[in-house]
Amino acid sequence: MASQIHIRFEVNYPALTLAVNLELPGQGITALFGHSGSGKTTCLRVIAGLEKALNVYLNINGEIWQDDHAGIFLPTHRRALGYVFQEASLFSHLTVRENLAYGQKRSQNNSASINFDQVIEWLDIEPLLQRHAEHLSGGERQRIAIARALLSKPRLLLFDEPLSALDLKRKAEILPYLERLHEHLDIPMLYVSHSPEEVARLADHLVLLNAGQVIASGVLQETLARIDLPSAFVDDAGVVIDTVLTHHDDEDCLSRLDFAGGIIYVSRQPKAIGSRLRCRIHARDVSLNLEPLHNSSILNTLAVEVVAIAETDNKANVLVRLDAYGVPLLARITRRSWRKLHITPGLKLWAQIKAVALFE
Repeated sequence: MASQIHIRFEVNYPALTLAVNLELPGQGITALFGHSGSGKTTCLRVIAGLEKALNVYLNINGEIWQDDHAGIFLPTHRRALGYVFQEASLFSHLTVRENLAYGQKRSQNNSASINFDQVIEWLDIEPLLQRHAEHLSGGERQRIAIARALLSKPRLLLFDEPLSALDLKRKAEILPYLERLHEHLDIPMLYVSHSPEEVARLADHLVLLNAGQVIASGVLQETLARIDLPSAFVDDAGVVIDTVLTHHDDEDCLSRLDFAGGIIYVSRQPKAIGSRLRCRIHARDVSLNLEPLHNSSILNTLAVEVVAIAETDNKANVLVRLDAYGVPLLARITRRSWRKLHITPGLKLWAQIKAVALFE
C-alpha cells in the first residue's frame, strides 16, 4: 500500500469555519496555497498539535497522531515532526552548532536516515557552524532553522511560509537548497505559501484553500490547469511542465527542452544534456492560431486541442484549457478572439508561447 497522509478536522472561528478532509501523498512536497485568512497556517498548527480543533484525525504514513473518536492524542513533543516558521527563531546566544545540537536532542530516534554530516552538506552550512546566530543573514538563519528541523529526524516536515520574511535576493539563494532537500529526502513535506512561483517551483501536489474550504487537491500539473476554480486563483493562471534538456544551440545561445507535448526553446542553460528542468507557462503568455505561423518572432509553437473554455472576472477575456498530446496548457485570450476564431472544445489549434519561466 502506498504511503499516505490523512488529515481531517474542523476549526470554528466567529467569522470562519475551517473544514479539512485530505488524503495526501506520503512523500514529496505538498503545497497549501491560498490567500491570507484561508486557513493555511491553522492547518499546520492543528497537525503539530498546537491548535485545538474538532473531530481531528491525523494519520501520518500509518502512524496515528490524533484520533478524537478513539481517544488518541499525541502531544506536540511526541509527534515526530520538524516545523520551520516564517522567522527562524534561533537561540541568538548560541553558536550555529549549538543550535543544531538542540534539534538533535529532539530526535525520537526513529528510522529516518538523516545524519549530521548529510544535513550540513545539503544546506552548505559548514562555514557557519562556529558563528553565533545573531551574526547570520536572514537566508542563513533560515537554512539553520531547516537544518535544525531535519536533525530532529522527523516523519513529517512543516514549512510555514519560510521565505516570506526574506528579500528577493535571499529567496533566490535559499530555493535551490529546498530543491536539493526535495531531491534527497523521502520525508513528506507540507509547504504553506502565498507565492505562486514558489509553489510552481517546489510542489508535487497542490491543495487550494479559500475561505476555510479545500476547493482543490491534486497533482500540481493537473490542479494548476483547472479552469473551474474561483476567479481569485485564475488571475495568475498558468501551468507547470517537466522537460528534459536535449540539445544546446551555441550559435543562437539556445537550449532545446523536450516533453510529451512537443519542444520548447529557452535561453542557453548551464545544464548538461539529459538534465530535467521544470518550466512555468502563464496563460497570458499563450496566443492561439488556426494554423502555424512560419514567419513569427515567437519560437515556441505547439499543436494543441481545445478542451474547455471558462469565463473570467474580466468580461473582455476567456480562459481556454488546451491539450498538447496529454500535457495540459492554458491560454487567456480576448473574448473577441474567441468569437473570431470560433474556438470550441475539440478544435485543433496552434499555441504560440511568448515566454517561458524556467526554474533552474
